[in-house]
Amino acid sequence: MQRKAIALFSGGLDSTLAIRLMQVQGIDVRAIHFTSPFFGVSPDTDSGKYDARRGAELLGVPLTICNLGEEYLEMLRNPRHGYGKAVNPCIDCHAYFLKKARELMIETSADFVITGEVLGQRPMSQRRDALRVVEVDCGLEGLLLRPLSARFLPPTRPEIEGWIDREKLPAIKGRSRKDQIRLAAELGVTEYPNPAGGCLLTEVSYASKVRDIFSHSPKLNPRDFRLLRVGRHFRLDSGTRLIVGRDEEENTLLQMHAQAGETVLRWEDGGSPTGLLLGAADDATLQTAGRIVLRYTKATREEPARMRVIGSGDYFFTCSNEFSAQDVERFRI
Repeated sequence: MQRKAIALFSGGLDSTLAIRLMQVQGIDVRAIHFTSPFFGVSPDTDSGKYDARRGAELLGVPLTICNLGEEYLEMLRNPRHGYGKAVNPCIDCHAYFLKKARELMIETSADFVITGEVLGQRPMSQRRDALRVVEVDCGLEGLLLRPLSARFLPPTRPEIEGWIDREKLPAIKGRSRKDQIRLAAELGVTEYPNPAGGCLLTEVSYASKVRDIFSHSPKLNPRDFRLLRVGRHFRLDSGTRLIVGRDEEENTLLQMHAQAGETVLRWEDGGSPTGLLLGAADDATLQTAGRIVLRYTKATREEPARMRVIGSGDYFFTCSNEFSAQDVERFRI
């Protein structure tokens, strides 16, 4: 009987090799890829670049794309095992992904789950103790195989029962990719992405924006986190946030993605970034938002500036370019 495995698949080299190692031992593999505002491919767009969809096509494996939502965001807000240097709850994330993989394993009558994890590659989630914690938390004890580092780890059921020949698995650990590149050549893997920026949650400069949403949003919405990729962000009060575009592409995106009840504003009489105001837009808030937007224009301080509020029933209000750089920084997230 041919055994079946579910593979966590980022589209990167490690997860690609994990799948190929199973395929050469006759295992039928299905891949699952997770996408969120912080990582992963969009399930409904084609970037034209190498991604998990292209990787799965090259490997000849079915790919399930799981778009993570509110449940996942709540886990991020209060991770059981804490954060790394930024707001990266890597242990909890891996356990969450593997719980979903376990559900797919049961649904498709697969036998076990594999990942491309490498012992010692990542300081928080790929320590020996962390790997064990994840295995227990996700309910896959004995059924979670990490092929690249298998010979450094306790044997799993697939190895013990002979579904997989443990001696044919590599012994890779640490952060170097030399062993993986050599193994890729041996396994005929010729197309894979170079290492690049991964999860935004690991970026310290991004963390303050995420924490701001956690602090001010009783209900978490994936869209709020997607918008963190765009523009400069300012907290005006507990219920209001302002995003200011940095170039015309971002200006267009902000205007396109404005929703009912949100306010789009620009300086009417000169070159101006777009400001998207999320939350209540009373007169005082509009004045503050307008002054921040004007700080990124050539409007003079001598004359009041006309600000256009864009949307159904455009209207204008008058604002002054009086904020200093220090004034603006008080609001920056």
